[in-house]
Amino acid sequence: MLLASVNLNKRLGAASAHSNLAAWLREHGVKAVLAQEPFKPADRTPPALGGFTFAGGDGHLAAWTSEDLALPAVSSPRTWVQRIELEWLVVLQVHLDAYASAARASQLAELAAMAAAEDGRPLLISGDFNLAPRPEDGLFGEETSTFTTDAERQTLRQLMQGAGLVDTTAETAPAFTFERVFSGKPSRFRCDLALLSDHLTATTTVTPDATVRSGPKAFTDHSALLIDLPVTGQAAEPDDVLFALSELTGQTAAAPAQREYQPHKTAMSRQGPSPASRAVTEHLTGPLGVQSVLDHGCGRGADVAHYRSAGLDAEGFDPHDDFGWPHPERTGFDLVTSMFVLNVLPDPWQRIQALKDAASFARPGGHVVVVTRSPEEITKAAADGGWTAHHDGFWSSQSKGTFQRGIDPGEITALARRAGLAPAECAPVLPLPGVCHAVLAKPRT
Repeated sequence: MLLASVNLNKRLGAASAHSNLAAWLREHGVKAVLAQEPFKPADRTPPALGGFTFAGGDGHLAAWTSEDLALPAVSSPRTWVQRIELEWLVVLQVHLDAYASAARASQLAELAAMAAAEDGRPLLISGDFNLAPRPEDGLFGEETSTFTTDAERQTLRQLMQGAGLVDTTAETAPAFTFERVFSGKPSRFRCDLALLSDHLTATTTVTPDATVRSGPKAFTDHSALLIDLPVTGQAAEPDDVLFALSELTGQTAAAPAQREYQPHKTAMSRQGPSPASRAVTEHLTGPLGVQSVLDHGCGRGADVAHYRSAGLDAEGFDPHDDFGWPHPERTGFDLVTSMFVLNVLPDPWQRIQALKDAASFARPGGHVVVVTRSPEEITKAAADGGWTAHHDGFWSSQSKGTFQRGIDPGEITALARRAGLAPAECAPVLPLPGVCHAVLAKPRT
């Protein structure tokens, strides 16, 4: 899903700006628009955008989504921040105070609390921050601007570190997103930002577009951010579309399909244990002193039988009732295994939740082993099988409702940190060619 974030400088009510914005959105194939200061007065009826449905907001912050998509949940915790749920992703659109540094620092601290309240859910914070994240991101003439204080930058760093966010446009040489002349000197700032959960940066592209603020096709004085997210939007119901742009253009866009995920249908029927479970008993349980094991997402339970045959106190759990492995009544296992579970879950939030649940069964100081299919294997299978792209992976069978994504060890670790796990120190590396894995530790406190 391509999302555009831009400060419109209250120009959407002007015919030329409105026309230029609409043309730019069509040219780029934008599916969601997040606008700071879109129109004035703030309480007026929002202007219509052809091909889009107004999702919520006012003249401070507003959102539109493509007419072929179901409307997201939108709320306004403060006048300067808007919360939008794009499927599994939470977006906080912001427009921080333009005048007072103390107010911006306070707002950044509030954002940190809001991010913490999301409890690890994947997050994008985008909009006009009205500050320079680094000294080189704000210039007055040829000198570093004093507009942004050290206190603001420190609070911004705390927000990013606490929420695990990356400043996606922090290039070595700043791409300024706002330029004006004050007192005869140019004032240049990189103040329009997109802060993204670190585990999403590999699958998300963020591109500043300065063409929207110069020339005959301009519609604002800020650069726009084009954010290509690994999100497949839910299709709108036919009755939701009152007047379709396709009726004017004669072009009918393919709407995303309604879907029902059935990850249990990827479970294999095995006559014996998986190579991953054999590697665990041969190389891991001894060095880690493991006596009890829970196979989390055990499917039909072949690996549970293997762990028991190896003399381990083993249990299994699978959320699919027909497999017959209900939620265990006990916790405190030395080791919890998650074998080929994360790669069949269709979005990062479900993967984080699965890891949190797996971690809840491990004792403090215990371990969690995660094994996934590799990105290379999935890429090849998708090409050979003609799989359809979906979110950050593929429908392996849309009729069955099965999904696959290759997940490398770095991504496993990044997701695991959101679940309160960390890479285990001095843990053996499992000999598992062609697949990926990580050995993780649950903190003792």
